[in-house]
Amino acid sequence: MSAILQDTNPKTGPSFTLGNRVARVVWSICYVMLFRLSPRPFHGWRRFLLRLFGAKVGCNVHVYPGAKIWAPWNLELHDNAGVADGVILYSMARITIGKDAVISQGAHLCTGSHDYESPNFQLFARPITVGAHAWVCADAFIAPGIRIGEGAVIGARAVVVKDMPAWMVCAGHPCTALKPRNFRPTT
Repeated sequence: MSAILQDTNPKTGPSFTLGNRVARVVWSICYVMLFRLSPRPFHGWRRFLLRLFGAKVGCNVHVYPGAKIWAPWNLELHDNAGVADGVILYSMARITIGKDAVISQGAHLCTGSHDYESPNFQLFARPITVGAHAWVCADAFIAPGIRIGEGAVIGARAVVVKDMPAWMVCAGHPCTALKPRNFRPTT
């Protein structure tokens, strides 16, 4: 069930359910006081906080204290995933980051937007999936509803508005597949 209210006017009322807004206030307080201020090596502490707020977090996940997470209950981080400082995980819908995937500094994974043709500028959310062994490089933007294939590399400052194939190096604005990635994990 979506926390987004339908057929509301965002100029005169809220876009989200009361429960969602309260949960985000509580998370924001914990984020500022307990997550953001934690020392960089305290990955276990941040994993604990994310799990406490409903995130599904695998083993050896590294989320740095400068990562901005909108709603941890919509986050799934598989084993050995890494999320750098300055990353924005705008998780209005589910964000799944696969095993051994890396999200570099300043990347923005944005699951929500507005229907600009709707009379009330209706808010919507679509999930984002980043496959195992993928790398989303610095300052890349991933739009709502996108799937990044296993092992794909998304170049720095790329703007991804369509799904990207597995084991390809992709870059540009808009992002396109450029060449195969000649790497396969040994495990």
